Amino acid sequence: MPAIQTATGCPDTAVRDFLDSTFGRHFADDVANGLFAGKTLTVAVDAAVARWMAWTISRHTARDTGIPHGLPYLTGFVTHFEIMADTAA
Repeated sequence: MPAIQTATGCPDTAVRDFLDSTFGRHFADDVANGLFAGKTLTVAVDAAVARWMAWTISRHTARDTGIPHGLPYLTGFVTHFEIMADTAA
């Protein structure tokens, strides 16, 4: 969680909600792929964070989710879950 918090600037509750989502499962799969490739856990997490920060939200995803087009994927989805939690409260 700290690596995602540092990269996105989002609170731990938003990171937790992201990791508990389907998108978080995909992120975990990315980390697992790194572990399978022989990376240590820290290196695998950092590589997944870097990869998800390099991807950007497409126009299609922006239309579907309301996340601004061009935002880094990881930041967009963690922030999305932060906003969803705020609106549910």
